[in-house]
Amino acid sequence: MSHAVLKTTIVGSLPKPAWLAEPKKLWAPWLLEGDALDEGMRDAVRLVLRDQESAGIDIVGDGEQTRRHFVTTLIEHLDGVDFEHKKTVRIRNRYDADVPMVVGPVARSKPIFAEHARFLRAETDRPVKFTLPGPMTMVDTLYDGYYRSREKLAREFAHILNAEARELEALGVNVIQFDEPAFNVFMDEVRDWGMDALESAAAGLKCKTAVHICYGYGIKANNDWKKTLGSEWRQYESTFPLLARSNIDQISLECANSRVPLELVGLLKGKDILVGAIDVASEEVEAPEKVAQTLRAALKYVAPEKLYPCTNCGMVPLPRAVALGKLKALAAGAAIVRRELAAC
Repeated sequence: MSHAVLKTTIVGSLPKPAWLAEPKKLWAPWLLEGDALDEGMRDAVRLVLRDQESAGIDIVGDGEQTRRHFVTTLIEHLDGVDFEHKKTVRIRNRYDADVPMVVGPVARSKPIFAEHARFLRAETDRPVKFTLPGPMTMVDTLYDGYYRSREKLAREFAHILNAEARELEALGVNVIQFDEPAFNVFMDEVRDWGMDALESAAAGLKCKTAVHICYGYGIKANNDWKKTLGSEWRQYESTFPLLARSNIDQISLECANSRVPLELVGLLKGKDILVGAIDVASEEVEAPEKVAQTLRAALKYVAPEKLYPCTNCGMVPLPRAVALGKLKALAAGAAIVRRELAAC
């Protein structure tokens, strides 16, 4: 059943089954290899699709079951990147990670996610969303030993992403979302070249395009950083007016248990808003009424047909049962508000 308004969706990742990768861990290595890994990934995608469908999610995704990490899985398929000799860099100005090195011109010699997208499209009748890392976040998740310019490298990545995104669209993907958590950290760069690179990545796409900007997964480094942001999180204030003028259709932001003043959403006039109504930094499953409260608050600034109830961020670090409970709560909360709107 497709709902006319308040269509529910997820940001991207969902927990992987324990037989595929170690639970509750970012960058968890695969527990299978070869053909067994390929089959295991497909089985995991089927599982997360059934979970989303049975929970009542309208626009579904593959839960990123085929990727170890939302950024590096794409990068490791590119020419010009060395995964053998890693460097430790500071990611999003918050935590250190061992990341690959750019050692030559980056290029995409073959489709990266086409097979995964084809499988996803064939396994469900619902509209499907596919996520890709944004150019700035890709630059912020590696060591650049070749271009020596974040902007130059971002623009190269934007061309690569655009080629990949156009193929995904041709395979029947309904929404392509670019993940840009770096947009909440490097505001000057967003203004100077980040927005331009993002628009290049989405250039010419006819399907819905989305950008996800968040305060990060519910991991300790991110939670500690959030404590330093004060009583109001206004990082979006500088980027929303730029996004409002951009070619991106949908903006995803975290509203559940965040200190983002919801009136900032008013800066995104004309855009679809993916309202994060599920807190991914907590293992407590929200009551549907709590989800409904977040959505009602957002409806003061967003028209119902422009509001898409969503999760705050990816849920890969959570236990599977918790993630499923949260999906059900999201759908149930949206249903409450949908009934209220119909009664008006």
